Order: sequence, then structure tokens, then C-alpha cells
Amino acid sequence: MHRRVLSLALAGFLAIVIFNWSCTKLDTTTLGSDLLPEVDNVHTFADTLDQLVVKQLEFDDTTIVFNTDGHVLGNINNDPVFGKTYAEAYLQLKPASYPFLLGGRSRDSLVGLDSVVLCLSYSGFWGDSNIVQKLQVFEVTDNVFRDSVFKSFPVNRDPFTTGALIGEKNVDIRRMADSIYFDHHKDSVNNQIRFKLDPAFANRLYNSDSAGSGSGNHAFHNDSIFRHEFNGFAIRPTGPGNALIYTGLSDAKTRLEIHYRIKVPGGKIDTTFESFVLNTNAFGASLSATANLIKRDRSGTPSTTPSTDEIYLQTQPGTYANIEIPELTGYSNRIIHRAELVIKQIPENPLYDTLFSPPGYLYLDLREPGTADPPKFKPIYIDLNPSSPYDPDYSTSSVYFPTSGVDFAYFGGYERKMAGPAGGMITYYNINISRYVQKMVKEQSTNYAMRLFPAFNIRYPQYFGKDNYLGYSAYANSIARGRIKIGSGTNPNYKMYIRIVYSNIK
Repeated sequence: MHRRVLSLALAGFLAIVIFNWSCTKLDTTTLGSDLLPEVDNVHTFADTLDQLVVKQLEFDDTTIVFNTDGHVLGNINNDPVFGKTYAEAYLQLKPASYPFLLGGRSRDSLVGLDSVVLCLSYSGFWGDSNIVQKLQVFEVTDNVFRDSVFKSFPVNRDPFTTGALIGEKNVDIRRMADSIYFDHHKDSVNNQIRFKLDPAFANRLYNSDSAGSGSGNHAFHNDSIFRHEFNGFAIRPTGPGNALIYTGLSDAKTRLEIHYRIKVPGGKIDTTFESFVLNTNAFGASLSATANLIKRDRSGTPSTTPSTDEIYLQTQPGTYANIEIPELTGYSNRIIHRAELVIKQIPENPLYDTLFSPPGYLYLDLREPGTADPPKFKPIYIDLNPSSPYDPDYSTSSVYFPTSGVDFAYFGGYERKMAGPAGGMITYYNINISRYVQKMVKEQSTNYAMRLFPAFNIRYPQYFGKDNYLGYSAYANSIARGRIKIGSGTNPNYKMYIRIVYSNIK
């Protein structure tokens, strides 16, 4: 009796499972997983859509590098495929609070100034580390930057005006891990770029006590006076170079050190230093202005005149590919087990392909139909992160991009290696668009053109307004890091294509 009841219960449970699966099988298959059914051409089939129409375009780039992002400095003067890159950074370093007094002590205890040193954290490089680069420090005189505490600046804006040169440093990237000793050998640090600043500037800063409320030597009285007298710094590369240097402006190693001598109890003279950093409020928001300006010059290089077989992608600020897939128009309804875009690198010079390595990640989104200039884009449906619901149309939800970010384990788009057709290893990327294709063929909805690019951050201005700098979603690439030449849909050896594994609906 018990076995009969158990058998009936089990049969009922299986019936419910089968019924639920059959009702929702277009939505709840293991879309995009690695556990795909075998393509046997009886139950499971595979299509290759290779009639892609691919065109290279250049961004009207409004990319912003925010205070907490890694900033980039330096010159690339000899990339024979993508040309030149120039990057400079700006920052304000301030006392933690006002009114400020060196060491919190009475001025009577101060004996004298030793030096003022601008320090930048070093977090890595991209390019050729063998060429020593010179970086120069200037005082910013631009009023736009002075009063820009809550503003952000795109990488393609004009440089800010500056005053005289107040410091410079030859940076040997190969030596950045070496220890640097300072404060009379009492302290040491590595992975830090240190600029000893001009004595005239150092003395002006040292003499800015907070005894009064006026300007001049009372600049430590409050923030507005301090910014008026010490507007910030511009760090610019000059001369030869073939690499970009990365720094974190919000890192603890980025600071302005004021080294001075004091009289301690007993009459002994000791040395110490005070640090100014990027100033933040109680909520962690920066109260210091920063900016990263980046200029690309691809003139005279192959990247400006691609053939129909090739596409040149450069991480923002850079280029993108517009992709159309005519074969998806009218593609019949079926169960999509896997749909992926496959992108392959066309190798160039092995040395330069190594020095100027490919982007770690590619991003894919959808281009809205129409002739809008600039065109409008939106996130691809579902596949960025199936476990974090979002609405690219911004109609049924206020979340247009996954709140937990892109699930790269599912979406893909990250750099992989494979054997190339001519020997050696090449980079390739697989981007999972399974659920998007399933949605499209089920609903017979719009076959959107797509945009493919190595993203630093992603923004859809139609949600916030053209001049509103809200709504940036960070991506996994560092700013300006990575470039690659890939095959288009017509390339005979490195073809870009869509691969679809599916079953027919019975």
C-alpha cells in the first residue's frame, strides 16, 4: 500500500515537472550554459550565421574618469597600427579639515620647512616600459577647475590653463617596485612617483597658516580660500615615451607631503611631515576636483583606413564596430540552447601585439533603429546578467542596467587564447546572446544592429539627458588600455560570426 502511494506521488510530481517545463520551455532551458546537448542533427542542430555587415566607427567620446577610477598619464609615440596617445591628469589635494595648522601645533613650535613633495600612486603600465618618460607638474590657474568640486569632465575636453612649471620627474617604469626612502631615511615606499616641488611654491604653502580669514597667507582657514590660493596640480608628459602609466588619485599613496622641522619638548629639533589628500565628505564623496584628459591621434595609421575584412578596436576613448546580422531577420521560432558572437584577432607584428596587448573585455549593446545623430543605444536584453533583472527599454522598470553588474561568467566577452590559422596563439572572444536571440525569435521582434567595443564605462544619455553626467556604469577595462585588430564578417581566415545551437519545437 505504501509503495503504491509513493509511486502515485512520484508519478504526480513528474507530471507536474513535465507540464511546467513544457509550458515554459522557451524561457527556462539551460540557455547559454556549458552543458549543451550534442549537435546530432536529429534532435539538436547548429547554424553559423556569417553574413555579418560590420563597419568601424569612432566615438563622439564623452567618457569620464571619476575620482575613484584609475587615471592614466604618459605618451605613446610609436604604435604603428593605432598611432599616438597622450594623457594628462589634474587633481586637488587638500587638508582633511579647516582651519588647518601644521601638526596641530602652535606656529611657535615650527622651526622651518624641508620640502614639499607631490606623490602619485603607481598601479601599473600599458605599452613599452623600456623608455623613460618625463612627467611635469604645473599649478592649475583655470577657474573652471577651481570651482568644479561636484563636476566631472570628459576625457576629450580642452586642457585647463596652468601656471609655471613647479616640478618634474623622469619615470623609469622598470624601477617602480624599488623602495624609495624619505624623511631622512625614517620612512620608505614603493610604487610611488615623487615630485619634489619648486622651493617658491613650497614656501608659499608652508607659510599659509590659518590665523586669519583673509586670503594670502591665511589659505588654510577654509576650503574656498585654500582653493583660491592653491587650485590644484596638472601632471603632463613631455618628450619620448611609448607607454601609459596608471595611478590611483584616491589611493593613500597619492598625497601632497609637507616635510618640516619642529621643536619638541626638551628643545630637540625633529622632522616630520603632513599629508594632503583627495578630500571627501562623511559619505565618501570627493570634495576635490580631478580630471583625466586623453588625446588619440590615429592619423596615417592602418586603423584609419580599414579594409572591409578588418576592424580596429581601441578601448575608450576609441573606436567601435557596428554589426548587422541580416540572417536573424525572420529567423524561425525554436529552442535556443546557445547563441554566441565569435570574434577573432588578426595578428600583426608579434612585438607590438605583445606590448600593446588586446583589451581584457569587449562589450556588446543594441543600436536603436532610425537616423538619430548621434545614434542611440541600449543594453542587450537579459544576457548581461540573467540573475539581475533589468529593462533596457526603461519602460517597465527604473533599472535599465543590471544593478549587480555584468555576469562575465555567463555573458563572456573576456579575452581568451586559441591557436591561429597561421600558427601561434591569437586572442578571441565569445559573447553570449542566447536569451536575446530566444526572445527575438519567440516574439519575432526587432533585429537590432549591435555595437561592439572595449568599454571603460557605459552610459546611455537618453535616460538622463545629454548634459547630465549621471548613469555611468563601470566596465572591466582600465581607461585607454587595450587595442586589437579583428576580422569582420567577410574575413576569410578570422571571420566574425554567430553560432546558434538549437532544437526545433515539436
